[in-house]
Amino acid sequence: MKPDIYPMIPGYVRLDKVEPINESQKECVMDRTRYFVDEAGKIYHRNFAFISIDFDLKGRAAGMYRAKKNQRVIRYNPYIFAKYFEDNLESTVPHEVAHYVTDMMFGQIRPHGEEWREVMQAFGADTSRTCNYDLEGIPVRRYQHHAYHCSCMIHEITNRRHNKILKNKTRYFCKKCHEELIFKIANG
Repeated sequence: MKPDIYPMIPGYVRLDKVEPINESQKECVMDRTRYFVDEAGKIYHRNFAFISIDFDLKGRAAGMYRAKKNQRVIRYNPYIFAKYFEDNLESTVPHEVAHYVTDMMFGQIRPHGEEWREVMQAFGADTSRTCNYDLEGIPVRRYQHHAYHCSCMIHEITNRRHNKILKNKTRYFCKKCHEELIFKIANG
């Protein structure tokens, strides 16, 4: 049994623990992905190469298609798949394959645009862009915020913006009073 590494990862909160999908379920997801890639080939009379699949996605997304240079990969979230396996086979898998197919056929286009919807309809799949799952028990990243203030209120700034301010790369201003936001040091 693998040790639970999530308490060691800063920013992750784990409630009722959901285990990721097993090897047999991963095979099923890969088979379903192959099926939709093959279907796209038949529908569009093209030969689509089989795409790499990773089960390393974490957070709130069930799946993600990524194309960088000549590398294309579909990433699936093994925790969300474990909790909602059948639903993801029927919705997330064709959703991500449709992104791959539209990328190969049209290049860079609007992610959920007309071409993508047409591919989803050809697959007989729901054209909804996102799912709305209960993520309790699934590792979800919690982002750190920093308190900044102006004369009228306290603002919560993301870690990314906070770091930009610290490196003097940018300044942020209040939309109400138009004053520059100042870091509020704890106990100070």
